[in-house]
Amino acid sequence: MAHSLTPEKAPVQHWSFNGPLGHYDLAAVQRGYAVFAGVCAACHSLGAVHFSDLAAAGLSSEQVMALAATWKVPTGPGEPGQSTQRKGQPEDAFPAPYASPDAARAANNGAVPPDLSRVAIVYPGGPDRILALLTGYGAADPQDKPGIHANGFYNPYAIGHRTAMPPPLRDNAVVYADGTAATAAQEARDVTTFLAWVSSPHADSKRRLGVGVALYLCFLAILLVILKRRIWSHVAK
Repeated sequence: MAHSLTPEKAPVQHWSFNGPLGHYDLAAVQRGYAVFAGVCAACHSLGAVHFSDLAAAGLSSEQVMALAATWKVPTGPGEPGQSTQRKGQPEDAFPAPYASPDAARAANNGAVPPDLSRVAIVYPGGPDRILALLTGYGAADPQDKPGIHANGFYNPYAIGHRTAMPPPLRDNAVVYADGTAATAAQEARDVTTFLAWVSSPHADSKRRLGVGVALYLCFLAILLVILKRRIWSHVAK
C-alpha cells in the first residue's frame, strides 16, 4: 500500500527554459504572475522575492512601481488609530497572506501552505510535477470511500495521493492583459513558468554569460592553434 501511494511520475514537458541554451518566455512569466496574484497569493507567499525583481521579467520601473502599489504590506505594530499596512514599494518583498503559521493553519484545516519562492527547485519533480499536480485533480480516486474527502483532495501526483489544497484553477480565473485565453490548462502552465522563473530569476543571464565564455574560449583556442603553427612553421619535419 505504501508503494501504491507514492506520487505518480509526472509527464515530461517541453519548457523553453530547459537546457543550456534555454530561455524564459517572459510573456508567459508575466501571465503566470497574474495567476499567482489572482489565485495563489490568497494562500501562498513569495517571501524571497521582491517587487523590484519583476523588472527582470520585462517590466519597466514605472510598471514595477504601479504593480507594487496594488499590494498591501505590513508596517509593524502601529499606534492606536494608525494603519498597520501601506502600499507596497519596489524594494518590498511580497507580503505573506497570513500573519502567522497558526493563522495559516486555522484557515486551511491545519495545513500551512508552503512558500513558493523556490518551489520549482526544491519540489521533487520540478516544474513537470508542479504542472501535473495543478492539472491532476480530475482523476478518479480508486480508493474512494464515504468520508475520504476529509483527508484531503485526491491527486495522484501528491504525496500519499492526497493534498489539502483544493483544485486552485478554473477557466477564466484571471484576465490576461495580452488577450491569451485563460483556460485552466493555460493558467497552470503559465503559473508553473512563473514559479520556475522566480526560483532562478537570473538563469537566463547566467546562460548568456556561459555561452559568451564558451565562444570566447573557442576563439582563443583557434587563435592559439594558428599562433602555434606560425611559430613552428619554419621547423623542418
